Amino acid sequence: MERKNFLRCLLFIFGAVLLLIFTVYNLPNELSNNPELLECTTNSPWCISKNRILGKKPNFLHQPTTTLGHDHTADVPHHPLDPLTIQEMNKVHKVIKSLYKDTVYSVHSLVLEEPDKEVVLKWKKGDDLPPRKASVIARASGKSYIFTVDIETGEVVQQDTSQFSGYPYVTLEDMQAVVWAPFSRSDFNRSIIARGVDPKNAACLPFSSGWFGEAEEGRRIVKLECFNTEGTANFYMRPIEGIIVIVDLDTNEVLEIVDKGKHIPIPKAAGTDYRLSAENSPVFKLPNPVSMEQPNGPNFVIENEHLVKWANWEFHLKPDPRAGVMISRARVRDSETGKMRNVMYKGFSSELFVPYMDPEEAWYFKTYMDAGEYGFGLQSLALDPLNDCPRNAQYMDAIFAAADGTPYVRSNMICLFERYSGDAAWRHTESPIVGEEIREARPKVSLVARMVASLANYDYVIDWEFQADGLIHVKVSLTGIVIVKGTSYVNMNQVNGEELYGTLLSENIIGVVHDHYVNFYLDMDIDGIDNSFVNVHLQREYTNGKSPRKSYMKVNKEVAKTEKEAQIKLSLYNPSEFHVVNPNKKTKVGNPVGYKVVPAGTAASLLDPEDPPQKRSAFTNNQIWVTQYNKSEQWSGGLFAYQSHGEDTLQVWSDRDRPIENRDIVLWYTLGFHHVPCQEDFPMMPTVSAGFDLKPVNFFERNPVLRVAPYVEKELPVCKAAASA
Repeated sequence: MERKNFLRCLLFIFGAVLLLIFTVYNLPNELSNNPELLECTTNSPWCISKNRILGKKPNFLHQPTTTLGHDHTADVPHHPLDPLTIQEMNKVHKVIKSLYKDTVYSVHSLVLEEPDKEVVLKWKKGDDLPPRKASVIARASGKSYIFTVDIETGEVVQQDTSQFSGYPYVTLEDMQAVVWAPFSRSDFNRSIIARGVDPKNAACLPFSSGWFGEAEEGRRIVKLECFNTEGTANFYMRPIEGIIVIVDLDTNEVLEIVDKGKHIPIPKAAGTDYRLSAENSPVFKLPNPVSMEQPNGPNFVIENEHLVKWANWEFHLKPDPRAGVMISRARVRDSETGKMRNVMYKGFSSELFVPYMDPEEAWYFKTYMDAGEYGFGLQSLALDPLNDCPRNAQYMDAIFAAADGTPYVRSNMICLFERYSGDAAWRHTESPIVGEEIREARPKVSLVARMVASLANYDYVIDWEFQADGLIHVKVSLTGIVIVKGTSYVNMNQVNGEELYGTLLSENIIGVVHDHYVNFYLDMDIDGIDNSFVNVHLQREYTNGKSPRKSYMKVNKEVAKTEKEAQIKLSLYNPSEFHVVNPNKKTKVGNPVGYKVVPAGTAASLLDPEDPPQKRSAFTNNQIWVTQYNKSEQWSGGLFAYQSHGEDTLQVWSDRDRPIENRDIVLWYTLGFHHVPCQEDFPMMPTVSAGFDLKPVNFFERNPVLRVAPYVEKELPVCKAAASA
């Protein structure tokens, strides 16, 4: 009798387990009967969920794309700074496989090990290229490795990584592998079902965890936030609030599930889908489209894939998996002498910092360093012709390395185009005082190099714009989707003094206050490598009764001797200009030649300097920095930014207080945005932009565009609409 009861109990338990498994995973019968569902191959959240349930590998994040009409297999380098070719990467891949033949490894970075600066500066077209080397960052057996590979000989030189507290940026494969991890836990599945979410409609995204103390040491972790994808492509507007799944990136083990928001409803899908096909309201469309047309072709050329020549400018342009775009060897032709003159050896976006201002458990860690944690360039997809870039644009592909070290092509990552919007390069009208009316104007045409990085919800547009007057304008544009927090509130009249940490954008949706900072590395070489940084301080001076005027503004120039003297916090009521000059070369009238940085986008971080996120992103402590050139100091948040402690940052380097007067120096500028979300940001944020200028100051003897030809009607092309052509 006891044996029969025991067997009955065992059978009951077994049946209950089967029922639980069925309920948890909620596998609909049509999965086994409907071949369309079984053959889900797109990147939609629906297919991701189906593939996850069926045990297929997720295909969630940006996948390597194939080039369209351009075969890169035969590419060869022509310039010392040209990126690695497919053939070169394949050689390095063989070396990596031989190093780790008995070990599971992942490649986190495989890029050109650039030759020393003096070697590049001495090289001239027609010279043999310096030895080509690859810089590799890899992980194996829970450790990070940095080494260089001589592409010709296969020789490997390894570097010490013991000084770094953090990890390399995560690979796309890392992120793809963890999106299924939450669904392996029955408690997670039960929780989302209890909230009314069908597991097949749930998608979880991996977010970097930051670093907040010793409890997070020893593991490379990621925190996943989950969303309900049902009814909209804009699943970011449907957060499953309060669930955070902490996963070990090396093992895909779920370490902890935080589940504290069961009382918070999931926002509705209605009105959140931003796709044109999903929008039911009338479409706003100009009856006569506006387009920049160049039927006779562009005025720029791209020699050997990467050397750009336009008007009086010449520079090397290449994609980079971490920085996105790198501008090198920027030189401008002097209109008086006809000679090419050095302006900037290298410029790129070094690091980003995006801290969200919500200290609660599901939000406090959201303090992203997008370049050092994800790779700014790795998150750049193919640009959309006509909408991302005008019709007159040309495109440049990127060749990156997958986690196993094999190369792939990211097509159309950068676009290059000329811009004319009707602005004047200069103009003047003079009345007939001199006996005749004078009216002179010149068109302002510029050249733009653009990339767009899609970092989960946000899209960043980076423009490097070159003008014929010698000015370089660097612009950052933010758009995409504001990451939101679920709430029980549907109207502000329900809020009784509670801190929302943001703005109620729609029913059950809070847009959390946050900042965006983009730090730029600018190795200025004004007519040579030895430059100085000058603070041109503008201050009030009194006349002391010597004039009817009581006061005026006086210029006081101070040359920074050391790095700490060049740590600049901008102040509206303590203004300065900031010049990089070559004290060894002067104009005919005796002024040192130079360029100045013209600040804009000047938001400053309000976080405490000892707050862990601020220590890690200490480059936001100042808007302007100047450091002594050091080839190893390029990434302002540190080489290994993921879970770093802040011991390898621009602040640390600058605090060494090295001499910078008449030295090879690097200028750093941090562009900042405060973002208090508003209802106009829902469900898709209109583009917000800010930029800064690198402007000639006593660099030329006179206005370099004085002799630019004006437009004449008969010289301009006549364009016809396609329908009437």
